[in-house]
Amino acid sequence: MGWLFGTNKTSMVSPENALPGRATRMAVPARHAVLDAPLAPPYPEGSEIADFGLGCFWGAERVFWQTPGVVTTSVGYAGGYTQNPTYEEVCTGQTGHTELVRVVFDPSRVSYEELLRVFWEGHNPTQGMRQGNDVGTQYRSAIYFHSPEQEKSALTSRDAYQKVLTESGYDKITTEIAPAGDYYFAEQYHQQYLYKNPGGYCGIGGTSVKLGDPSEWASCQAGLVPTEE
Repeated sequence: MGWLFGTNKTSMVSPENALPGRATRMAVPARHAVLDAPLAPPYPEGSEIADFGLGCFWGAERVFWQTPGVVTTSVGYAGGYTQNPTYEEVCTGQTGHTELVRVVFDPSRVSYEELLRVFWEGHNPTQGMRQGNDVGTQYRSAIYFHSPEQEKSALTSRDAYQKVLTESGYDKITTEIAPAGDYYFAEQYHQQYLYKNPGGYCGIGGTSVKLGDPSEWASCQAGLVPTEE
């Protein structure tokens, strides 16, 4: 069981060295403990999905379920290789996953761009494979997009936020922005954890640097130094 302790938790594991996982999917509650909406599909007609990784998913999920226009949220694992991983496996750094919040939202009530603002302002996206005192690949900042429109908005917002972060003395954004892949629900006790455990650990914390309204992002892009190598 030595794998439980992992090796270098701040370096991404290769696909061939990742833990194998299992075919059995994680059982999750039928309804959201706060929003009384389904955790798993099908979702209400017209809903859209946004996937965000911003550190420990306990506090991150609460930020989004408190956002008006959000239909439901869940926490899980994405961006890695292991099929249906357990929390203990993800913690080893040997699955490649990051802790993720899946946000199902009503686009007539809240825009994807507004959710991006909540995402950027809710954590420090310049820290690489950690978030505050939480260290490891599972805590990396990530956006997994579900459409070309989401990708464009994610990149535009990143560039706009890089500008104001740089002006405030912060380093380069390290957020992974990639197409959405497999999403694996986390264990039942992780879902809406801080509602069930009000005094529980919340590692969420931003930079205090504001991104601003989405309508301002386009004007922020002129003269930017690209954030991609």
